[in-house]
Amino acid sequence: MQSQESRAMELPKVGSVKIADDVVAVIAGVSASEVEGIVGMSGGLVGDLGEILGKKSLSKGVKVQVGEKEAIIDLFIVVEYGARIPDVSYRAQQNVKNAVEVMTGLNVIEVNIHIQGVVFPSDEEEDTGKH
Repeated sequence: MQSQESRAMELPKVGSVKIADDVVAVIAGVSASEVEGIVGMSGGLVGDLGEILGKKSLSKGVKVQVGEKEAIIDLFIVVEYGARIPDVSYRAQQNVKNAVEVMTGLNVIEVNIHIQGVVFPSDEEEDTGKH
């Protein structure tokens, strides 16, 4: 894997296309957040500090390693209480892999899931659900 911020894909006699790592991270973050059971992404201290300062990142909780033709993606997610973690993880892996491959043409060789927390229903939600 290379550590450059963008990689070039050669196009026949036309030129090259460079996809920044941040682009892959945003695609992965958005596609992971669409999975039922995932309530958020965990960005760690740096991500939380950015949110406090009013900068919401679409790539929060996503780490990518992009090579010439392949990518490895790590997702740091928070799931809702009661969700079956293996099922949520599998759906996230499939959704992210498909989205990144279709949109970038890269071969996603790994999507690693890191469960960072579980969110419990609040008392407010329980009260409104019972009425």
